[in-house]
Order: sequence, then structure tokens, then C-alpha cells
Amino acid sequence: MAGVTLQLPRWLPFANRVVRVLNRLGLRLGTIHVLTVPGRRSGVARSTPVSPLSVAGRRYVVAGLPEGDWARNVRAARRGELAAGRTRTQVDLIEVEDHGERRAVMRAFPAEVPSGVPFFVKLGLVTNGDPDEFAAAADQVAVFEVRPSAIGLR
Repeated sequence: MAGVTLQLPRWLPFANRVVRVLNRLGLRLGTIHVLTVPGRRSGVARSTPVSPLSVAGRRYVVAGLPEGDWARNVRAARRGELAAGRTRTQVDLIEVEDHGERRAVMRAFPAEVPSGVPFFVKLGLVTNGDPDEFAAAADQVAVFEVRPSAIGLR
């Protein structure tokens, strides 16, 4: 996949706006949560829908575009707020560097977040929901562990 520039589907910005509005209204949408982190330059809160998944008792979120704005903001802030409907949790976000751990998270993704599989297919990272294919794409995505935080957004 070297040299390939991954692009977001055209419909995604609109869908993300709809999800953020529904979340603000207190509606839960399956596995989707809204992650809000301070912008890396402005410090202004930036929100994006994500679908956390659990592997071996730990929670993760996956960025299909590892250099996308939300992933870069997470790297800079390392903290944020995860909201599902009216439930909000302050979290720490730690990028997973370990190849084996990233592979395990990606292998679990199609079973944990089946509604997210088409997104990865559209990006061209996988062709279907095969766990082995997701595991093979682990080095092409960013994976962040999500931990409850004792410190709120500043």
C-alpha cells in the first residue's frame, strides 16, 4: 500500500455532522461514540464519531487515516471526552506502538464493529470483513487505547 494516498468517502463529513447532532440530542447510534479532543493548533474542541472496541478487557479506537486531523489532534492532546448519547467520559488516549497489539485490535474490529467494515473497504485497506485481512492492515492505521481519565478537559 506504499505510495497510495487514502481518501475519505465524500459522504463522510455530512454523516459525521448528523451523528454529532444526534449524539448531542442524547441519541445512541449502535457502537458510535463522539470523541472530542482539543485541536492541536487552536485548542478548540474538535469532535469526530468513532466506534470504540474492546480487546482483552481494554478499549481502543482506530483511525483509518493515521495522518487525518482527528488522529493528529489525539496525538497532540492525548486526552479527550468520549460521549455516547448523554453519557460523557473523560479519557486518556495512548497510541498503540506495539505491532502485535495493533494486529490483535484490528483482527477483532470486524466482529466488534461490523458497521465500520464498509468504511475500511471504501478506504481500500481491506476487501471484506475477514479478520486476517484487518490484522494485515494494522500497520496502515492508527490505534489508540482509551483509558478513563482522572483529569478532565482543560
